[in-house]
Amino acid sequence: MMPTTCFILGAGLGTRLRPLTKSLPKPLLPMGGRPLVSYALDHCLTVGAERFIVNTHYLAAAYDAAFPDRLWRGKPIIFRHEPILLDTAGGLKNIEDLLVERESLLVYNGDILSDMPLSRLLAAHREKGREVTLVLRSRGANRNVSLDNQDRICDIRDILGNPGVRNCLFTGIYIVERRFFHRLTSGNAESIILPLVEMIRQKPGAVASVVIDEGIWEDVGNLEAYLRIAPSVPPLNYEKP
Repeated sequence: MMPTTCFILGAGLGTRLRPLTKSLPKPLLPMGGRPLVSYALDHCLTVGAERFIVNTHYLAAAYDAAFPDRLWRGKPIIFRHEPILLDTAGGLKNIEDLLVERESLLVYNGDILSDMPLSRLLAAHREKGREVTLVLRSRGANRNVSLDNQDRICDIRDILGNPGVRNCLFTGIYIVERRFFHRLTSGNAESIILPLVEMIRQKPGAVASVVIDEGIWEDVGNLEAYLRIAPSVPPLNYEKP
């Protein structure tokens, strides 16, 4: 099943963007006259998003002010509050009850600005049939995903000590199947990287990927990047929905 629900990670503390995030969560910082997270919502619409789920923690009431009708371009937004910050894997597990049986989910970091063709992610996920498919880039500073000579992910962050034959950057955009959730623990504050690496350790190639170098991808998660991009947001050329 291809995802029609998109989970936007919006609960972080935004410490790398202080002092700008003293009064707003990072995904709500203004970018071209609208919240940064609205670009992620628009990007998800290009591949058929029918509803959004956004997790919140820090300054959660600001989301109600930014989206008072809980809609974006006519699609509903569900806010799931985390009294205790649960990180990426914990945040995913915390919304499991909002999904229907066998539903897949498009996951998107709330501080990303991108117009990559996400149709390629959907095609790769359908073709490879794994529980998880990550979007990678072959360029960028933080290339900590290792690929082996069959282009399979063999390590992330060098946790398994397997350097592979080349390294790529993880974009923070991926699809997970509902069956992946059984690998996660309720209430456990944990990065998504750890269960992914455990899957790879148990079975090389268990986590699928697609390298998409076309289009723009910017991580706006730190002060330097925000001050560079916010004054002049690059034009985004989204795929037609």
